[in-house]
Amino acid sequence: MSRLRRVAGWQTAGVRVLVCPDKFAGTISAIDAAAALAEGWQAVAPGDELVRRPLSDGGPGFLAVLAAATRGRWRVVPTVDPLGRPAEGRVLLAGGTGYVESAQACGLHLLTPAERDPKVTSSYGVGALLAGAVAAGAREVVVGLGGSATNDAGAGLLAALGAVPLDPAGHPLPPGGAALARVARLAGPPRLPRVPLVAATDVDHPLLGPDGATATFGPQKGATGPDLRQLEAALSRFVRVVERDLPGCPAGLAGLPGAGAAGGLGAALLGLGARRVSGIGLVRRVTGLDATLATADLVVTGEGRFDPSSVRGKLVGGVAAAARDRAVPCLVVAGQVSVAADRAAAAGVTAAYALVDLGGVEAALTRPAEGLRALGARLAREWSAG
Repeated sequence: MSRLRRVAGWQTAGVRVLVCPDKFAGTISAIDAAAALAEGWQAVAPGDELVRRPLSDGGPGFLAVLAAATRGRWRVVPTVDPLGRPAEGRVLLAGGTGYVESAQACGLHLLTPAERDPKVTSSYGVGALLAGAVAAGAREVVVGLGGSATNDAGAGLLAALGAVPLDPAGHPLPPGGAALARVARLAGPPRLPRVPLVAATDVDHPLLGPDGATATFGPQKGATGPDLRQLEAALSRFVRVVERDLPGCPAGLAGLPGAGAAGGLGAALLGLGARRVSGIGLVRRVTGLDATLATADLVVTGEGRFDPSSVRGKLVGGVAAAARDRAVPCLVVAGQVSVAADRAAAAGVTAAYALVDLGGVEAALTRPAEGLRALGARLAREWSAG
């Protein structure tokens, strides 16, 4: 198969295309986005070879992507949503490893806009999923972090495992980050068999401070200015209690990279002894992305919004960098694009395309598959010599 390239215009003949998007948050899954792009491309250039590798960095869609790449089996686990309402979760078991997607139990997408309030939302359901993975026989548990509606530093997760936060009178605190302003101690050590834990996230934010969980992610979860100050103070108090009462908790927990992931869920997992890994790195390994990259002529990736944060450690930036290192052109498809061309090029992006340029914002939000098929066809016309 030809790997002909031109320095300007990057055109290939008889291309082998790797299609590896992330989800388009709130509109279409990574699996469906990859399918739509591939369908559009092959309608124009049916002779090209398209390889689909939908991706996730640990947030919503993490398990679906891993399930598509493994021969794992599903286990249904009863859990609760961020407001404590009964919900049905699933864990993926593959080769002795149990995979948990925290967003299944505490995801922002589980709430209506009016319900979003990190002062009261809880990560309790994630603890139930974690316990369910261990009960199902997992010898290691990987927890994908991202897309959370919570800001409780994993207090709910710890409570689900028996380490219930208590007030000065010894009463269990209500759910949510705000109540942690009154935490005095934990009820006891977590009731969890000692299995290795892994926190999968590409967020390296600490728990506290201007780059911490509250300041960085609180506003998108519904927190206002006064809420942010209240939550920051509450989490500061809680993490001191965790460091003191949680057996084996590392010193300086609040400042550890990744402690601020998923509203501080990272802090609870690191406090339990978890090691932190790159979510996209893990997915790349499990899905065999790097091996596929080595034989690709062109890479097409994408996400809902391609903005400056995309090239600072997010999934699309990681894919573009991997393609650049192998001298493979990389195209980005997104709902909206707000990265300057020179900055995108420096990150390994050859060209970027926006759904809103096709049919406007409403179409991008309500008919993403239709737009991605159209963009897939456009890319084939521009990049396939067939």
